[in-house]
Amino acid sequence: MAEENFEFSWENPEYRKTYWHTCSHVLAQAVKRLYPEVKLAIGPSIDMGFYYDMDSPFAFTPEIMDKIEDEMRKICKEKLKLERFELPRPEAIKFMEDREEPYKVELINDLPADAVISFYRQGEFTDLCAGPHIDSTGRIKGNALKLTACNASYWRGDAKRQSLQRIYGVAFPKKEQLDEYLQKLEEAKLRDHRKLGRELGLFMTDELVGRGMPMFLPKGYTVWRLLENYIRDKELKLGYQHVLTPCVGTVELYKTSGHWDHYQQNMFPAMEVEDEMYVLRPMNCPHHMRIYANQPHSYRNLPLRIGEIAHDFRYEASGTLKGIERGRHFCQNDAHLFCTPEQIKDEVSRVCDLIFDTYKDFGITDYRCVLSLRDPADKQKYHDDDAMWNTAESALREVLVELGIDFTEEIGEAAFYGPKLDVNVQPAVGAEYTLSTCQLDFCLPAKFQLTYIDKDGAERTPVVIHRAILGSLDRFMAYLIEETMGAFPTWLAPVQAKFLPVTDRANDYCFALAGQLEEQGFRVEVDERNEKIGKKIREAQLEKVPYMLIVGDRDIEAKTVSPRHRADGDLGAMSVEAFTKLLREDVAGRTKK
Repeated sequence: MAEENFEFSWENPEYRKTYWHTCSHVLAQAVKRLYPEVKLAIGPSIDMGFYYDMDSPFAFTPEIMDKIEDEMRKICKEKLKLERFELPRPEAIKFMEDREEPYKVELINDLPADAVISFYRQGEFTDLCAGPHIDSTGRIKGNALKLTACNASYWRGDAKRQSLQRIYGVAFPKKEQLDEYLQKLEEAKLRDHRKLGRELGLFMTDELVGRGMPMFLPKGYTVWRLLENYIRDKELKLGYQHVLTPCVGTVELYKTSGHWDHYQQNMFPAMEVEDEMYVLRPMNCPHHMRIYANQPHSYRNLPLRIGEIAHDFRYEASGTLKGIERGRHFCQNDAHLFCTPEQIKDEVSRVCDLIFDTYKDFGITDYRCVLSLRDPADKQKYHDDDAMWNTAESALREVLVELGIDFTEEIGEAAFYGPKLDVNVQPAVGAEYTLSTCQLDFCLPAKFQLTYIDKDGAERTPVVIHRAILGSLDRFMAYLIEETMGAFPTWLAPVQAKFLPVTDRANDYCFALAGQLEEQGFRVEVDERNEKIGKKIREAQLEKVPYMLIVGDRDIEAKTVSPRHRADGDLGAMSVEAFTKLLREDVAGRTKK
């Protein structure tokens, strides 16, 4: 869209993107005014706001960020016109060399020979940029912008290159919109699974163990194990066969699958063992392909559904790591379905039913389905076989239409070997992300020379459906923590009931009842500390325990308990049998509160 014809409407996503892009230039201008020694890298708009990477000899502290913010507001009030101009390569390089901006010089040198090299000027500040931009800094409302964070980054995303500082910001046309956004950020902090994970004793990280390598503590592993048992039991009922495969594989395995060519940048470096090169596996499909190839198959054995809760490792940039939502180690709820072309529709249908049935169990309602397709122009990212891609994409699209599943299509989001159905959830706070996926693959079975004998006795290549229902158990658990703010439904809660003796005289009674409940499979604790009952209740509430069982002298005499539900409050005294029945029904019904 030509800038002179730009629609200045916040409802126009292109305008929002351009507005935030101009904000990044205002940020850079403010920094250069206050701290001329800072060197500029890049400053784009992002999904929500903007950032600028900078090479600074000092850290951008909160006090400095406040000064930069104030200077940005002054620039907005100055209503500086943004003017675009172009320069030939030699002049463009000299222009940036004179301003002592080495990162800009490198960017210019890396542009294609026929590239148009353009700049944008606003007042005394000029930046290398392809645009577009809004016409004036005056269109940016100074009282509706906010610098939100400063994190470390690497020049051009390469950990071996210069370490930079990335300042994030956001801006809106009205202060009320900024206030609403900041309120959501505060809510996000309260829901942040990393914060809740620490407070509730679910998982931990340790620099000595390594970044992106979270460790589950007893309570967290209890939740993890319940999720694992839940999905494995559902899969067993649907005819899945579960396997266990190594966390490493030879480099040759990944060269055969194509991951070495298309995915190597996301893999840990290879390690040499007895003259053979191994790598930590980033996914499980090559191992499962070899399991299929271990014995001959007939069309009568298909579909064959191989499932695994598998430990995987991916080299994620440190700036992208986020607790158990995105780590360098995670466990996938993975499966590969080997089938004939005629079975594709039924198998995809079964996968979709399993996804939506699972979402129903967990109360997940805010999601959308995306058919992720390749970008035909990108020959590096995707396996280069147009006929295969056309067949696979048409087949998956046709199945989704026949099943009546509403979906949108997105170019460039496919796996390197085939198209996929992604189910993206919208969490309580933050941007949507993919939980479940179903991928159609004609590529890897051919690469691994997999076969089956068809009805006519001919040898044919099976189709493989890659699918993950919970995605990774780690990410699914992070999603649940943030959705529930750590108040897991009773069936998932690491501690389902906690006895709170009013006096020491009630301790033995509480331990006896706790033992009875444990024998029936419930997870219970006794708070025997010599503390006031009010403190015990407050702390149990903070621990998100579903049921607090307050026990005093009257309860001992009457053989009762006095349960208090974390959401419903006091439930009144009742017999142990009545409470046990209540707890059993709550767990069996998988209630959400």
